[in-house]
Amino acid sequence: MRETVLVSGGAGYIGSILVRLLLERGFRVKVLDNLTFGGVPIIDLMNNDDFLFLKGDVRSEGDIRKALQGVDYVVHLAAIVGDPACAKEPELARSINLEGSKRMYDLANELGVKRFVFASTCSNYGKMENPDSFVNEDSTLAPVSLYAETKVAVEQYLLSQSHTNACKPTSLRFSTVYGLSPRPRFDLTVNEFTKELALGRELVVFGEQFWRPYCHVVDLCRSVIAVLEAEEEKVAFDVFNVGDTKENYQKQMIVDEIVKQLPGSRIRYVTKNEDPRDYRVSFEKIKERLGFTITKTVPDGIRQIIQVVTDGFIPDPDTKEYRNS
Repeated sequence: MRETVLVSGGAGYIGSILVRLLLERGFRVKVLDNLTFGGVPIIDLMNNDDFLFLKGDVRSEGDIRKALQGVDYVVHLAAIVGDPACAKEPELARSINLEGSKRMYDLANELGVKRFVFASTCSNYGKMENPDSFVNEDSTLAPVSLYAETKVAVEQYLLSQSHTNACKPTSLRFSTVYGLSPRPRFDLTVNEFTKELALGRELVVFGEQFWRPYCHVVDLCRSVIAVLEAEEEKVAFDVFNVGDTKENYQKQMIVDEIVKQLPGSRIRYVTKNEDPRDYRVSFEKIKERLGFTITKTVPDGIRQIIQVVTDGFIPDPDTKEYRNS
């Protein structure tokens, strides 16, 4: 029997790639999404007999129960994503990111779903205590935004569940994402910086010295599949950082990589000594435990964005539809 995967938020930036990769791997796929940003990124999949779309809300028990019928695995992506979007509507963020996630897991467990993969974030680490070191899955979590606070709370909720539960949870702490997707985003650091310089504008950079790990959207999706296809005991009730240790960058380093491909770019740096987030992350655990390695690097992502912008794939990359907030 082929397994069926429910992807909440499957019409989004990450989800629209993940559902395609799952279908390629032979899974049947359901998507539960409220289509906040529309359904165009997955409209072509409506022709696929192994794909089923359900419009619904992760805060609605009825919508979740309907979506979970006949499902083996859940990948829970649906969320108000990012610090600015959560800060703008904090109550909505708490109800979706925290309460909606708990409800999704509880109902999945009640209905006999076998695995639950939760999309978390490396933002959970906040600010490193030692700027010369790397944080790992055992490091202290110090969320400095509502977005990260909700992710930490859900992780803790999942880890507190009884190990006898039918539904085995795994949390994936995603690096800062970049790259192309059927639902493009230009409000992400690598994508936004590259877009601005590809359009010939001056780029203003605040706090160029702060560290962050980066991972291409395709590789984040590949990590989800790696968890779903791993032996249960390797991933159940555990947490993994997703990325590559070599892909930790300061903003200055990202700009330098873009300038290599767009020489003559105009950059202006604005000193900012206080950024609440500053962390370098180790990704040895997912590499050693699951054999997971990335296939794309930041320079690859930069190359993609330059081509899409300069060749006119997207006539107006500045429009609001390409941003989450």
